[in-house]
Amino acid sequence: MHHVLVNSPVGAEATMLLPRVETMVPVLYFALFAMSFDFISGYTGYLSFGHAAFYGTGAYFVVLVTNGKVPFVPSGTPYVVLLLLAGVVAAVLALAIGAVSFRLTGVYFAMITLGFAQVLYVLVRNWSYVGSNPRDGVFVDTMDGLNVGVPGVDALNLAIGQLTGDEVSLAFVQLSATEVSYYVVGLVVLGCYFAMQRILHSPFGRVMVAIRENEERAVAVGYDTFRYKLGAFAISAFFAAVAGGLLAGYQRSVSPEESFYFLVAGDALLAAIIGGFGTLAGPLYGHLFSETIKEFLSKAASGGGLLPYLREHLGEGLMTTELYGGMTVGTSIETFLNGHASLYVGALFVLFVLFVPNGLLGTVRDRLGGPVAKRLPAHVRRYL
Repeated sequence: MHHVLVNSPVGAEATMLLPRVETMVPVLYFALFAMSFDFISGYTGYLSFGHAAFYGTGAYFVVLVTNGKVPFVPSGTPYVVLLLLAGVVAAVLALAIGAVSFRLTGVYFAMITLGFAQVLYVLVRNWSYVGSNPRDGVFVDTMDGLNVGVPGVDALNLAIGQLTGDEVSLAFVQLSATEVSYYVVGLVVLGCYFAMQRILHSPFGRVMVAIRENEERAVAVGYDTFRYKLGAFAISAFFAAVAGGLLAGYQRSVSPEESFYFLVAGDALLAAIIGGFGTLAGPLYGHLFSETIKEFLSKAASGGGLLPYLREHLGEGLMTTELYGGMTVGTSIETFLNGHASLYVGALFVLFVLFVPNGLLGTVRDRLGGPVAKRLPAHVRRYL
């Protein structure tokens, strides 16, 4: 679909507006992390500011096992199995952290989880066992691609990665390594999303919502809310670690700043607020929205985005037209657009908090009167 639009008469506009495939793959695995954050924070009301601890655990576990540095787990372990094991390790870590943290509520819970994450961040940055220069991160030593599929069946496996991923050629369809990674990572993220949705629609998920709405009442009717919160925390950590494992598998490297650092959880919170807190799918749309804006306002001199589009289509005469005090149209565009994407995303975040408090998906749900999947078909039939 992207290729069709790019090669159409509106190809330049499509290139400017649509995110690139290289952008979409990180959007997918980080969106899974943001959804895992929303699973615990949006559905129980307990903000986990240290959720990056589980994202980093999954990423580092995959890289260290692949490099043969984890005892009892051979380096040749299939990548899919590594994702599951990373999730289990993170879930166990979440049980340990949650056993202490859930003794507290509100801002105190948020701060103690942040403290645990920062302890792990400092540990990994200074632990020489993980790599020769742990502050800069670690890399996968082998050049073999990490395969997603059915372990042991070559025909049902595809390697992901920008350089080591598989390419697919079927009839008239040819997919590059990045495009293959996009579809394969997307399938993993979709499967994790459906798994979390099933849990949320189970009796366990109903208790999570009851805790969010009124924990004291949930306790009064006989629920052991501590155990439910601990279970939800472990489940969210499992999927956060899977997301971290996808990061490591695709990039074939991981650093403390992009995994364990507390601002990683801040980005997940940003995605959840923009997309819709307590909607699960909302963080995907929220992160896609913010990353699309960043790419649209990117300072890149080539490729998609508003700045290259204006440079190409405004013309030399208009670009050199003086506006005021020697400032031309071209220099004003460079001044206000070049390198300021994060500034505009921050302004959009403030606007969302003020005027769209329920986020993108939450607002759509409010307008439709319920979940989009249930209400949208009825609204479409009404206007047909």
